[in-house]
Amino acid sequence: MTNVRRLQLTLLLCLFSCALFAQTARAKPAAAATQPAPAAIALKGGKLLTITRGVIENGTLVMQDGKITAAGPASSVSIPRGARVIDATGMTIYPGLIDSETHIGLLEIDQDKATNDTVETSDEIMPHMHVYDAFHAESEVIPVTRYNGVTNAIVVPASKDSVPGQDTFVQLDGRSAEEMLLVRDIGLAVNFIPDVRRNESFETAKFPMTRMGVAAQLRQAFLDAQDYARKWRDYEDKKGKKSGDSSDKDKKDEPPKTDLKLAALVPYVEGKKPVVLAAEQPSDVQVALRLAREFNLKIVLNRLVHAGTILDQVAAAKVPVIVGPIYDTPKDDARYDEVFKLPAELQQRGVKIAFASYDTHQSRNLPYAAGYAVAYGLPYEEALKAITLNPAEIWGIADRYGSLDVGKIANVVVANGDPLDVKTDVKQVFIAGREIPMENRQTKLRDQYSK
Repeated sequence: MTNVRRLQLTLLLCLFSCALFAQTARAKPAAAATQPAPAAIALKGGKLLTITRGVIENGTLVMQDGKITAAGPASSVSIPRGARVIDATGMTIYPGLIDSETHIGLLEIDQDKATNDTVETSDEIMPHMHVYDAFHAESEVIPVTRYNGVTNAIVVPASKDSVPGQDTFVQLDGRSAEEMLLVRDIGLAVNFIPDVRRNESFETAKFPMTRMGVAAQLRQAFLDAQDYARKWRDYEDKKGKKSGDSSDKDKKDEPPKTDLKLAALVPYVEGKKPVVLAAEQPSDVQVALRLAREFNLKIVLNRLVHAGTILDQVAAAKVPVIVGPIYDTPKDDARYDEVFKLPAELQQRGVKIAFASYDTHQSRNLPYAAGYAVAYGLPYEEALKAITLNPAEIWGIADRYGSLDVGKIANVVVANGDPLDVKTDVKQVFIAGREIPMENRQTKLRDQYSK
């Protein structure tokens, strides 16, 4: 065979291979397009703690496309054809729990500063700090937390500054931070607690060392934000008038200088977003409430650990309260159960409460704080609401979270007992209808060394 003949055959083979490859490549999208949509998942025969509709002893819950599509007595729920049916007989099914204050995703190891993004100490007033800028979606703490049924959280900066930044509502599952950061800047953290008062050991004198100093600094910040908003409104009004007046079109007014700190405060001093005011002592709570009235703030009270003597005033303010930490020790002159019974006393006065872990590594223990409060007088149903529906209502997301109702996001927990009981084991967690792997760093270490 001549060299020319060989070259012709080689070219023909190459052309044939390219044509075959192209045909295969074109066929792949068509094959993918014909793949069936993911089937629904039905949890059948379990006890449903619906939160809004009581307890259904023998119930069925159906999830599809990330949402709850049915939840009711097993006898009345129709399971879609092709659904994956999971026998949940003997199990308790309830909505994913919501932690209303945690640092999860901002802190990995307490003693390693490189993994600590909880607070910016360069200034006392830092409302332009955004939790979402530092949230670490790959944190090993996240799988540990959701292992016990906590599916969502309000992630906040540490309470070392009077205004440390803005909180973010997250979901504890996702391929990236973008998927997990559900509501950015959902609230502003404001702290009127002893931690924010500096002392003589600090080199700089710009941080207040007294309660009155912190209060004065907060007032000035709110006043500056109001003035900043007023200047921008005036500028926009003038610009609007000039657009309709041809004689003034050549005149140029410079806009106010952008100030990130004041701009961040504007929606809060205008009452458009909630300010989460943390205070512990009776006098501090009273100052916090006074500040809220002065500036017409939309507030959520936080902590109130030792404020048992002024709960009637708190109830009269008609604002929700995030309670805790419930395990704090009482003051020397107080009853042993001063802190433990605080949730029950607030609830008895008609105050809407929610629980928080106020921690990173202990966020998984959120349901046990609610259970502890039950032992000191909080009705069981109210304790369960305080880690599900109540926080969803406080944060304005109850249309999507907090109960086992049709149309809500399918954040669902399957456990072998009472969610508030430390002896209960969570068997499966679903987040947005996805079956979450029930393993984490701690279970892997347990399995490795138990052998």
